[in-house]
Amino acid sequence: MILMSVNNQEYYDEVRVLIKAFHPFTAVEAKTTTEDVVEKTVCVTVEGRQISVSINDVILNGVAEDDSKKEVYHALKTTLYQALEKDTGKELPWGILTGVRPTKIVMGMLEEGKMQDEIRLVMRDKYRVSQRKTDLSLKVAEREQMLLKKLDYEKGFSIYIGIPFCPTTCLYCSFTSYPIAAWKKRTDEYVDALLCEMKAMAELFKGRKPDTVYFGGGTPTTLEPEQLDRILSGLEEWFDLSGLKELTVEAGRPDSVTREKFLVLKKHGVTRISINPQTMNQKTLDLIGRRHTVEQVREAFYLARECGFDNINMDLIVGLPGENQEDVRHTMEEVKKLSPENLTVHSLAIKRAAALNLWKDKFSGSIHNTDEIIEMTAQYAGQMGLNPYYLYRQKNMAGNFENVGYAKNSMEGLYNILIMEERQSIIAMGAGGSSKFVFPEENRIERIENVKDVNHYIGRLDEMIERKKKFFVENNI
Repeated sequence: MILMSVNNQEYYDEVRVLIKAFHPFTAVEAKTTTEDVVEKTVCVTVEGRQISVSINDVILNGVAEDDSKKEVYHALKTTLYQALEKDTGKELPWGILTGVRPTKIVMGMLEEGKMQDEIRLVMRDKYRVSQRKTDLSLKVAEREQMLLKKLDYEKGFSIYIGIPFCPTTCLYCSFTSYPIAAWKKRTDEYVDALLCEMKAMAELFKGRKPDTVYFGGGTPTTLEPEQLDRILSGLEEWFDLSGLKELTVEAGRPDSVTREKFLVLKKHGVTRISINPQTMNQKTLDLIGRRHTVEQVREAFYLARECGFDNINMDLIVGLPGENQEDVRHTMEEVKKLSPENLTVHSLAIKRAAALNLWKDKFSGSIHNTDEIIEMTAQYAGQMGLNPYYLYRQKNMAGNFENVGYAKNSMEGLYNILIMEERQSIIAMGAGGSSKFVFPEENRIERIENVKDVNHYIGRLDEMIERKKKFFVENNI
């Protein structure tokens, strides 16, 4: 148990994430702040040892108390990082960075005209990022920069369509998803509501063309072929897709796909799909609740090829319970045989709402992720002709690493770049959809979220549509 006292709440979340980066499998709880705690103080008690960082420590690091909040905040995190580093004897690959988009920092410096050597110094000295992660950030940022130049992303927009159903819920998952077996009789109601929202949003965006469309979830291919056909037909009817550069559908679970479903997707011009094994080790699939076999992954992949898909992504997770480096190597060897055009390697994140977090005492000793394993996956990606093109991080990741998307040239997932770099407005439809509106001239991003519960989404659809309409009027979009 780690007790944490932060008497200034604006620092609480990021401080907690930094502590968890050093102690990923230990519970962190807030304790009552006592009167003798100095203003702007972080007190952490680890196994009886108290680590205290106060504004006085920050001042000693050369930041005055009346400096900008951003500078004080940065210095406070740096000082806490130094204290935790000394206490644990370990460094973090991403240093003090706790946000999900580390490449935004590098991208910003590139756009300011900074040279690579200068960027490396900033990442090392200011953020304490390792050389390997700095190199990765530069590779990703430069490739993103090149791809974004091909898009007029400020005039365009992207579409996210959420399908919140899955065959089963995985051990590590905290997304809003519902077992398809229990909701089979109500999926038509959901599709009706989704189509209603799509039509209303198309009216708001009339005269504008989307750059990318992404079907996520859940698992979109849990729907029946005719339901997928209805949604894609509505998309084509109501939105002007004449400038569309990418249409992605997650067919993530191989136990959710059929030839008929693939042919429906192909008929409607889907350009990119995901078939996600997470691991090619059967014992792990059984453990994490993915009720399909390794052989079904192969069958789904080859079936997609037969149906004409030439841009397939595969998602993997490193750090799954019980897997060591040789297990990951086996997965990479099997994926290499399939030779997908895209590969996304995730580091396991212990999410609060996931069953894995609830049972972390049972699994924590069997969760392993190391720099060597991550580097091995990168080497395999290179052997497959895949290079990194987008990167993001999540809280409570095993080993404090990252998620990296690799792709062959011209096969990159543009939607992934747009959502990570926050360069374009994305209208999200469906239960749990989070729309993001970008105002670059004002350096402002606003979000409007749909309710997550499927029943509430169906019942409160008019309310969500009206909220977006009001936002459009108020912001003159």
